[in-house]
Amino acid sequence: MPAPPAPYGIRIRAEPRDNSTCRFVVDRPVFPEGSAYFDQDRGSAGSPMAAALLGIPGVTGVLIQDNMITVTAETGGNWMPVGREAGKRIREVLLGEAPAVDPAVLEGVPSQEEIRDRVEAVLQNQINPAVASHGGYIDLVGVDGNQVFLRMGGGCQGCAMSTATLRQGVERMLRQAVPQIGAILDTTDHAAGTNPYYESAR
Repeated sequence: MPAPPAPYGIRIRAEPRDNSTCRFVVDRPVFPEGSAYFDQDRGSAGSPMAAALLGIPGVTGVLIQDNMITVTAETGGNWMPVGREAGKRIREVLLGEAPAVDPAVLEGVPSQEEIRDRVEAVLQNQINPAVASHGGYIDLVGVDGNQVFLRMGGGCQGCAMSTATLRQGVERMLRQAVPQIGAILDTTDHAAGTNPYYESAR
């Protein structure tokens, strides 16, 4: 999606990732203190940016980390209307006096050790027994602050449904167990899987 004009020198690049998620990359820090996730159920307390974006019809989730804002929305694959409105609201918040995210939202985040233990419990007791039926598994690689790094293996590595599995199933379960989790990152080398869903250019 081409970037809209950048008034007041704020440049934003929209990168649709699939039919329901789009990442907006801003040319300056938005929340350099860490990452924070907001949705319609948890609300947007402490974040004018999340409040503005969740106010767009169809938007269901907002992840803010450093200079990136990932928006989840029901778009049917057409990100243009939501993208334009999101870009407008992102600029309005950044031009305001209040921070996009109050650092205080991270005050209640559990320790890395506690996050690791709770994520491991969900993976072992809920997620891996389910994906095992497809010959796959998901490992916790590590925790950095409130960010979680995962790796898929077996039938999940290179599976065409891995993105949907991670976002719709795994992320939902992990956020239910640890609501303070920020970014959930997939470190899997899917091209090395037995059924890769993308190939390197030749």
